[in-house]
Amino acid sequence: MVKGESAPPEPVATSPTLLQALIHVSTAYCNCDRTDVSEVIYAPPYNPDDIISLINWLPEDILDQLTPRLIGKRPNTYTFTKALAEHMLLKEAGNLPVAIVRPSIVTASLNEPFAGWVDNFNGPTGLVSALAKGMFRTMMCEKNYVADMVPVDIVINLMIAAAWRTATRKSNNLLIYNCCTGQRNPIIWSEFVKHAMTSVRKHPLEGCLWYPTGDLRMNRPMNTLNCIAKHFLPAYILDGVARIMGKKPFVVNVQNKIAKAVECLEYFATRQWRFKDDNVHALLHTLSPKDREIFVFDVRHINWDKYVERYVLGFREFLFKQRPESLPASRKRMLRLYYLHQLTKLVAVLLTWRFLMSRSKRLNDLWSSFLENALKMARLIPFL
Repeated sequence: MVKGESAPPEPVATSPTLLQALIHVSTAYCNCDRTDVSEVIYAPPYNPDDIISLINWLPEDILDQLTPRLIGKRPNTYTFTKALAEHMLLKEAGNLPVAIVRPSIVTASLNEPFAGWVDNFNGPTGLVSALAKGMFRTMMCEKNYVADMVPVDIVINLMIAAAWRTATRKSNNLLIYNCCTGQRNPIIWSEFVKHAMTSVRKHPLEGCLWYPTGDLRMNRPMNTLNCIAKHFLPAYILDGVARIMGKKPFVVNVQNKIAKAVECLEYFATRQWRFKDDNVHALLHTLSPKDREIFVFDVRHINWDKYVERYVLGFREFLFKQRPESLPASRKRMLRLYYLHQLTKLVAVLLTWRFLMSRSKRLNDLWSSFLENALKMARLIPFL
């Protein structure tokens, strides 16, 4: 130290910062082996510690063989491990201020950071995008079941509010919040697809391959036939044309990816759950009116028609990087695709009818009789 300077201050001892709140993000489908799911932690099918030991001990090929038996009625390891994680958290948390938020199918934002904002093709986003491109037309789905999806900013706002409540409530009880829409503001799959179809036709993507149409089915053989005829057959034809023109084929590869995405979503589109959300509703009423406006997680405010339209505009802008200025040209292309689609259907009907007439003399005679009578009526019209 130089003479005349004051000594540096002694370091002040500080106490470690206490944990105020820990929010664990799970999934509403971690208990998808049940149809009624309350805001409680259910006992897992196996002890999580035993599963960890099993993974550390067994070789990977044996684990692959055991996995279907271990996960049971659950569709994948994601939902299975989420259930194990919840139980471990309950066991290890002790007196820590912990809460669990369980969102259902997370989709594009409702308001923040922008209406319709989305940054991945997961879940329904990928399938609606494929629908918008004219590459996806049929899937296994119970159209009258609830499509329990929730905007991503609703989930985030609920997490923030749950953290505040956990930090200020001072209780040893671990609260679970089922962040879902099915109880307070349900939309069924057929309504969601109808809104999506209207929006992708109104705000079409650039380079759309065909006019967007689609059907929801529960008949698996019929769905398989439609997949072959409407998905893979056109894909192979387009890739064949691309090879002839010296371009790189890609449509079959895209259809394979779509098929995998459909397989993941199919489980959730052919079943229905009732997710109780009493804790979420109670939390909402603990907020001040101002905080309810800032941290919006009341799903009753969602207007599904407007939301899906913003959803489509969102993935058009944020995922496909297409500007609003390109919409007029895309709409002209969509109109041409519509007329081409109708012409294709007419040609298909005529060819089918022609084929049937060639196989049946009775049908041929009926058709000839119909045309003859129609011509007679046409000649009589001027005299009526």
